[in-house]
Amino acid sequence: MYDIYSVREDFPVLKEVAYLDNAATTQTPVQVVLAMEEYFFKYAGNHGRGAHRLARQTTNHYEDARENVASFLNIDYKKTIFTKNATESINMVAHGLDWNAGDHIITTLIEHHSNLLPWMRLREQGVEVTIITPDEYGTINPNDIENAMTDRTRLVTVDHVSNVFGSIQDVARIVKIAHKGGAQVLIDGAQSAGHMPLDVGALGCDFFATAGHKGLLGPQGTGVLYVKEPDMLSPLFVGGGMVHEVTVMGFEIEPSPTRFEAGTPNIPGVIGLGRAVEYVRELGTVDIGRHETALAKDAARRLAEIDAVEVYGPEERAGVVPFNVIGLNAHDVAMILDETKKICVRSGHHCAMPGIRFLGVEGTVRASFGLYNTREEVDLLVDSVSQVTSLVA
Repeated sequence: MYDIYSVREDFPVLKEVAYLDNAATTQTPVQVVLAMEEYFFKYAGNHGRGAHRLARQTTNHYEDARENVASFLNIDYKKTIFTKNATESINMVAHGLDWNAGDHIITTLIEHHSNLLPWMRLREQGVEVTIITPDEYGTINPNDIENAMTDRTRLVTVDHVSNVFGSIQDVARIVKIAHKGGAQVLIDGAQSAGHMPLDVGALGCDFFATAGHKGLLGPQGTGVLYVKEPDMLSPLFVGGGMVHEVTVMGFEIEPSPTRFEAGTPNIPGVIGLGRAVEYVRELGTVDIGRHETALAKDAARRLAEIDAVEVYGPEERAGVVPFNVIGLNAHDVAMILDETKKICVRSGHHCAMPGIRFLGVEGTVRASFGLYNTREEVDLLVDSVSQVTSLVA
């Protein structure tokens, strides 16, 4: 296990607050910021668009980052596409596949809006969308997906970890079920990549989308999309950088990953993401996962013991703990924790309204843990929430 207190030195803001909003975005380590700073100050050029030394250095560092990410996820370098976030990654699949009226998609009620709205919009094209309901703890039964499969099912798309419940889905079994039925699978790994051991190559999914700014510790504005068969996906954007030949009669596009990265990319962000993945790899996702889940399980258990506090999600959870103080608005609870104890938690529907309404509430307070959080911060959260409950006693 890594030294948690040494790690915290790499995140200066942690000296100022108790940061428990890691499901929204993690903090970025100093090493990543310095890598981006080095780009701006020492070799800033454009990617793949020049023969001079700065352009070459930029391209090399950018592609090194791609290799780092691909190796980390155990996926093919040429099938690793950089995007600006998981939302863009998922939309690239939704718009890049060739859909026909009558095609069928299966997704779930617990999805982030980013893995729900793109598929719902396809209903305008006559695509049927089935939305699977979880159990009371936010866990999807793979058998329900199997029972929903038809001979027109083309895609099953699910999150790996729910940002509402903290539940971990059996994605390996879901992939097997979907493939047996002739459907492809997209996994939304925004809440799992970097938070736990993950071998996307072994998982065998057809598409994997994740954000750079969550468990991977990269900067905002970065994301990753893995496409097992790139030639079957049309690029969402066309323009500079992704073409091999252009004439007045038409154009020929480059192979993957270049074909999917039109225009000047977020070069410093991608370089920072490459360094961030190195940082996560050095600490080890096995230790990170054990640490985060231990904190979350302890926090969930102790919060549930407080009168007037309701905790949601399964006992075996990822590092996400949603709860409410009965009688108080979730936003008010979050503001009190911030103003009185400098505790940063998320409140509201967490960009997943159907999942929240499934709980029968308008929102929750969400404490989500990262690799740098401590037992002392769990103590502070529990004690502070206990004090907040006195307002409704």
